[in-house]
Amino acid sequence: MTLTGRARVFGDDVNTDYIITSARKRQTIDARQLSRYLFESIAPDFGASVHPGDVVVAGRNFGCGSAMEIAVTVMQAAGIRAVIAHSFARSFYRNAINNGLLVVECDTAGINEGDRLAISLTDDQISVRDVTRAVVRTGAPFPPIMRRILEHGGLVPFLAANGGFGSGV
Repeated sequence: MTLTGRARVFGDDVNTDYIITSARKRQTIDARQLSRYLFESIAPDFGASVHPGDVVVAGRNFGCGSAMEIAVTVMQAAGIRAVIAHSFARSFYRNAINNGLLVVECDTAGINEGDRLAISLTDDQISVRDVTRAVVRTGAPFPPIMRRILEHGGLVPFLAANGGFGSGV
């Protein structure tokens, strides 16, 4: 699996309410409608400037706060296919995997807004190549089951294709 996209850079401690505010979720839970409000409290123009294939890049503790699955699905509705961060809140990380959003833990220092990135996921390695700066970073690998869930586009499609977790999965 290889993804390419433009880096959209944030800092540390981006919580789920920064991703999509609670006030917006009171209006609707339709992820497509909410995607125009993505990150509005910390980057007011983000929703209007996001392009399909963009990659969110952040520092430590991305997705902290409440364990809202909609924070992941709104990013996906906006066309974001991956998030690269130094570290993730565990609930966000699992929500991302379960919904088929690629999350990569690696050093993000030196990745700048607008850099072109190429993310490659193989059986035993994840690499993030900053094409703009000619720098390659290695991400934390996924256990085989998580990689298979991602390859199927999330947990529900994985379970549908495999009839559950069963032996040998």
